[in-house]
Amino acid sequence: MTRIRRGYTARRRRTKIRLFTSSFRGAHSRLTRTIIQQKIRALVSAHRDRDRQKRNFRRLWVTRINAVIRENTISYSYSKLINNLYKRQLLLNRKILAQIAILNRNCLYMISNDIIK
Repeated sequence: MTRIRRGYTARRRRTKIRLFTSSFRGAHSRLTRTIIQQKIRALVSAHRDRDRQKRNFRRLWVTRINAVIRENTISYSYSKLINNLYKRQLLLNRKILAQIAILNRNCLYMISNDIIK
């Protein structure tokens, strides 16, 4: 059986990996072994941080809503607002509530006052 030359296939594979890491610094974008390790590391970080990003945004929204609600009424908090929203079966998620809190505080005050009554 004749010998198979693999240069073309291997070079294409390495070039494809190199394109992924072309913006990395130093050996991370030049040496093949290091490139492969850094690609794996980057993809792992991206996967992990997608979940972390969701968590962080939810925390941000909760903080914003709580800050605006506490400004308006004494002894009224985020947890009481959310509890009252569920009791009234109003389907407003935290992202929308946070946008309302920033862009139009009076609207959020009206919502919270209507819920309390």
